[in-house]
Amino acid sequence: MKAAKSGTKDGLEKTRMAVMRKVSFLHRKDVLGDSEEEDMGLLEVSVSDIKPPAPELGPMPEGLSPQQVVRRHILGSIVQSEGSYVESLKRILQDYRNPLMEMEPKALSARKCQVVFFRVKEILHCHSMFQIALSSRVAEWDSTEKIGDLFVASFSKSMVLDVYSDYVNNFTSAMSIIKKACLTKPAFLEFLKRRQVCSPDRVTLYGLMVKPIQRFPQFILLLQDMLKNTPRGHPDRLSLQLALTELETLAEKLNEQKRLADQVAEIQQLTKSVSDRSSLNKLLTSGQRQLLLCETLTETVYGDRGQLIKSKERRVFLLNDMLVCANINFKGQAPLPRDSILSLVPLGPKYVVKWNTALPQVQVVEVGQDGGTYDKDNVLIQHAGAKKASTSGQAQNKVYLGPPRLFQELQDLQKDLAVVEQITLLISTLHGTYQNLNMTVAQDWCLALQRLMRVKEEEIHSANKCRLRLLLPGKPDKSGRPISFMVVFITPNPLSKISWVNRLHLAKIGLREENQPGWLCPDEDKKSKAPFWCPILACCIPAFSSRALSLQVSGADLSRHMCPISCVQAA
Repeated sequence: MKAAKSGTKDGLEKTRMAVMRKVSFLHRKDVLGDSEEEDMGLLEVSVSDIKPPAPELGPMPEGLSPQQVVRRHILGSIVQSEGSYVESLKRILQDYRNPLMEMEPKALSARKCQVVFFRVKEILHCHSMFQIALSSRVAEWDSTEKIGDLFVASFSKSMVLDVYSDYVNNFTSAMSIIKKACLTKPAFLEFLKRRQVCSPDRVTLYGLMVKPIQRFPQFILLLQDMLKNTPRGHPDRLSLQLALTELETLAEKLNEQKRLADQVAEIQQLTKSVSDRSSLNKLLTSGQRQLLLCETLTETVYGDRGQLIKSKERRVFLLNDMLVCANINFKGQAPLPRDSILSLVPLGPKYVVKWNTALPQVQVVEVGQDGGTYDKDNVLIQHAGAKKASTSGQAQNKVYLGPPRLFQELQDLQKDLAVVEQITLLISTLHGTYQNLNMTVAQDWCLALQRLMRVKEEEIHSANKCRLRLLLPGKPDKSGRPISFMVVFITPNPLSKISWVNRLHLAKIGLREENQPGWLCPDEDKKSKAPFWCPILACCIPAFSSRALSLQVSGADLSRHMCPISCVQAA
């Protein structure tokens, strides 16, 4: 057994040395198009043609503790998942990229192929090296029982973050190209169908390409289990803690980049649904809009008695200076084979903008804030989606939208309770005894009303947890009186509503003039503005220069004098 292990270790060491000898820097390629920066500044790894032996644990020794047995099983899961992941990366290149590059006539141009499969090869090289080192570590597991330091050495390099960052940032663009090609090029769609049918597990191209995004969360879960079963004082414990810190930091950075990339894609998708000549299109394409929050909410419309009239899903976009609501339109997205396309790559919805308004004009209205709040400004409040209110004298300035109706019912119960308490005091002054008119009955009335009030309060609290009510400006009526309309959204959960309320509040605060410091930069129309990302003057530092040293700042000579130098930081 020992001789076999020794032979395996020698073979692994020879393979690893052969791979390391073939590592070389890839010089910058002067190629036009998107391929110019594909491999620039990265390390090209040429893996040896000799296939290294697959990592495999030997027979379990006798006398292991329960924790050691669990650690061996976790190591086996790491080995199995890493092998599956590397095979998936190879399938992306061998089953999809290479055939598409060699196909004649081209189902997908070479330039688009480079965008779709951007950085897949580099990710495969990183994990091929990791798999070789993992094989060596598995072979000596029973004597060392260490795995954390291998993760630290393999995934703490900046190259790994750079490669994965490029892949994550490019993922949305890659899926967009695949989606468009599926809809416009039957040959490409047929190629994807054929590859899926021929694959042993029927995993689609999308299913393969999403695996790099999921890889580090999988590693984190496995190492967390390994750490739980590693006792204090074990030589692998500190390494595992360091490895978890590195992987969690890496995953957090990638998640943030994925979030930002998704936000850019959402704004681009929204821009496509707006007419090129509209003012909203110019605002969205100006490059000054930041997407703070985007979510699918359910808009509800209630009658004057609190009854639900209709509800529909809307896509709501909170930008740094405006709020946009759009209809989600799945109609007319694809021809007949749409179902088969969806099985290959998910198709995002198209948006039809319903309304947009400047953020300072948006007001969040909580339950119970309706009464008399807007009458003093002579503002007529209307339903969003309901029939227009009459402008005659019978028009009401307040409408009940579900929970406000509950709030009115609670006020009625409070008034009734006050009346019943007065009746109870009067009953206590009676000298005679009368059936159903005594203190016991009066107290039962009070207790019943109190129970109803508690139920109503719970209903209001529950309804308000996920109900986002916004008051938005509308067009003035014929008399010039401003009209505001109320929209009511149901959020997926209470935390979502809290997030919307807080983000709206903070975004409106951020638009105040005192919260937008920066250098005044002339715009194209010669007007001045202070964008968020302009440098901000943080402090002035006194600097002394000698006779021999002369500094130049904006053409001004600074010599022999104490001069303030601006310390600038990005906003």
